[in-house]
Amino acid sequence: MTKAGLAGLLVTHLPDLRYLSGFTGSSAALAVTRRAARLFTDGRYTAHAAEEVKAAQVQIVASSPAVAAVEWLAAQIGVTSAGFDATHVTVAELARWKQALPLKLKKAFLAELAAPLVEPLRNLKDQDELALMSKAALTGCELFEHMLGFIRPGLRETEVAAELEYRARLKGAEGMSFETIVASGARSALPHGRATEARLPRRGFLTLDFGIILEGYCSDMTRTVYLGKPRQNERDTYQVVLEAQEAGVAAVGPNVSCGAVDEAARSVLRKVGLAEAFSHSTGHGVGLEIHESPRIGAGQTTRLQPGMVVTIEPGVYLAGQFGIRIEDMVVVTKDGGRVLTPAPKALIEL
Repeated sequence: MTKAGLAGLLVTHLPDLRYLSGFTGSSAALAVTRRAARLFTDGRYTAHAAEEVKAAQVQIVASSPAVAAVEWLAAQIGVTSAGFDATHVTVAELARWKQALPLKLKKAFLAELAAPLVEPLRNLKDQDELALMSKAALTGCELFEHMLGFIRPGLRETEVAAELEYRARLKGAEGMSFETIVASGARSALPHGRATEARLPRRGFLTLDFGIILEGYCSDMTRTVYLGKPRQNERDTYQVVLEAQEAGVAAVGPNVSCGAVDEAARSVLRKVGLAEAFSHSTGHGVGLEIHESPRIGAGQTTRLQPGMVVTIEPGVYLAGQFGIRIEDMVVVTKDGGRVLTPAPKALIEL
């Protein structure tokens, strides 16, 4: 805040708020000055906040927590303006905040941050965070191993998703990181093919993309398996996707640009004429949110730093035929990258 010249800061994005205060409820705002921090929430979370929040004073309000936080900031001596991260604020919300201010403060008191303050802190995971994320990732690998014994032709994609999510809960997951992707046969060519009533084929690819949440932290992994015996072109395509994925993983390291990691994976596909069939970026950051910065994409100049956790997930999608994606979570270390999702990646035939 001092470096940014801020006397006050308003935090309303719940993952940022959780990171700073420990609060896990669904409705709150955090107001920070150079002298004090106050968390505003409603009566549903009186006991909840008292138990979780130690680094800020908790105030229970009957109205909007964000409006109460704005009013509190405006009343603090020496706080002539307060910054907020516009990335997570709607036009309507900002209008309500300004409406709560005295007339003389409506125009200039709330200042949009030139760059987020909390997200860059969240990008670099400490050892406690990495331990949680590693546990979540390894649990995902255990779930994949279980699913290999469950998957069979004729099951509906929704049954596969239900079994995976049920087992995740039994293993302690708070929930899934995102809606589980189960895409089989020709539907595997859909990068985000949500589970449907379609039945698994006797012969064809099946893509599983899923993650779990443990103590707020997300995991993310993708494996593509084959039901039956693959044709030679399917086997060859899988092998080149695997080579691209491993090239991306190998490129991860401190001070390496995100664009260079993307290119390491994409160039493998380009050499065999499949770059056009890879329609998304190579990866993204993971943490309290399933999609965080940095983005591992073409032309991205952000440089990786030790403590960042990113996904490496190239894919090939041939419409009407099949699709293949392989994804690992990788933590950037001082001398390279360490894979957090060590499930088998060689083509599995079921």
